[in-house]
Amino acid sequence: MSIQKKIAAATLVMAFATSLSRIAGLVRDVIVARMFGAGFATDAFFMAFTIPNLLRRFFGEGSLTAAFVPTFSEVFHQRGEAEAQRLANRCVTILLLVMLVVVTVGIVCSPWIVQGIGYGFGHIEGKLELTDRLNRLMFPYVGLVSLLALITGILNVRGHFFLPSLSPLFLNLSMILSALCLGFLFEQPIFALAVGVLAGGVVQLLLQFPVMLKYRIRFSFEFDFWRDKQLRKIVSLMLPGIAGVAIYQINIIVSRLLASLLPEGSVSYLYYAQRLFEFPQGIFIVSLAQAALPMMSQQVADKDLAGMRRSLGFALTLITIFTLPAIVGLVLCAIPVYSLFFLGGEFDSIALQNTAWALICYAPGLLFVGYSRIASQTFYALKDTRTPVWVSFWTLLVNLLLGVVLMQFFQHLGLAVALTLASLFNAVLLLVLLRKQVGPLVQVSLWTPFFKVVPASLLMAAVVHFLLSFAEWQQGGDKLWQGGVLLAAVGSGVAVFLGACLLLRIEELQQGLRLLKKRKSAN
Repeated sequence: MSIQKKIAAATLVMAFATSLSRIAGLVRDVIVARMFGAGFATDAFFMAFTIPNLLRRFFGEGSLTAAFVPTFSEVFHQRGEAEAQRLANRCVTILLLVMLVVVTVGIVCSPWIVQGIGYGFGHIEGKLELTDRLNRLMFPYVGLVSLLALITGILNVRGHFFLPSLSPLFLNLSMILSALCLGFLFEQPIFALAVGVLAGGVVQLLLQFPVMLKYRIRFSFEFDFWRDKQLRKIVSLMLPGIAGVAIYQINIIVSRLLASLLPEGSVSYLYYAQRLFEFPQGIFIVSLAQAALPMMSQQVADKDLAGMRRSLGFALTLITIFTLPAIVGLVLCAIPVYSLFFLGGEFDSIALQNTAWALICYAPGLLFVGYSRIASQTFYALKDTRTPVWVSFWTLLVNLLLGVVLMQFFQHLGLAVALTLASLFNAVLLLVLLRKQVGPLVQVSLWTPFFKVVPASLLMAAVVHFLLSFAEWQQGGDKLWQGGVLLAAVGSGVAVFLGACLLLRIEELQQGLRLLKKRKSAN
């Protein structure tokens, strides 16, 4: 199987697994919205969850994976399984030691950390204190998910993608069950969600052990890690990566810090909008990027730069094909989705409007985030973690400047627009710098699908808009009828888009469908 087919196949596997997780995530957010609304408690929880999420990216999924996978892939394919296992043992040892320090410091220093990122909460009695207590409870999640990220990288290099991609499903299920079943145990029921986060981290980690046994992966402590040249290489690659991920996460913190200065509920509106924005992002963009990194790393290790460029061009083309219709869908379905699933209980019509319009402002950034993710993974495959750092730094400044200006006129919507424009800046700068390093990113023939996807997306938009007009979405109505209309609109839109793409002979989409059929027949 060619590298391009391997990337497409791995992407399909992870996209399927991630789809299940994202659906569970949507159910989770609906339950949270209806039980807790958008206000005092949810603002505190989402702000508190920002901190362990930020450190998770620092030490786990972002910088660690980007530095570890290319080096581990090189050792595994060129030196064999025994050397790769030894490197993994040393990485696990140092990671656990670092996490012990990070979690301890995080819990002890939590009051000052919370006050720094949630400064605007200070004028509301008890809000900072609640955020601090939630943060302390959830902080050990950082260590659990960082170890999970390392194991995920090892399994991906070994060619296993499904179960690691499925692990977020169990985090969402844990939070759902905790919110529904444990709230009565606490004076403030929002603490049940924090317990769900911690329990979900444990379950996610334990879920990987059967697959590790299948591949004979058994960790042991090796404290002589300072002698390992490959480990030093990983650390040297990881340090700039941490800075880059830090800057990206600071972007999110800046938005939430600025939102804390706006009317109550603004943090929650942006969170709910970003969660739905991340639905297609997690299903396809993250899956594609995660599939592409080990493949391109192998090509770089084999000194096949021409093949790596073809893989890069193929990945960018797939991003275009799948994100353009997703953007159209997010814009058209924002109000219907929040009306059908979220409206009710503590989530009122004001929250509906504010959240839906925030999603509409976020939506165009999906394409730019996709391009940025693939470009960053390419730099990581080339063992260049510094360039994305500098680009992220300038992106942070752009986001901060635009956010401060636009929030004066559009409040939380200005912050959403600022992040979208910053994502555009980030994507353009990364692609320009990448082109200088590796040459033309996309062959002329690969631009053809773009000009075919646009009319297919417009035709889909016309069909979806027409069908959605058969229901009233601004106020509460017949949920069964609304659900039927939304399902018909989405289903018809997908069918029209796929049909148009097949008629226009977009080869990349046809290749993906052929791979999907082969997997179904194999199963």
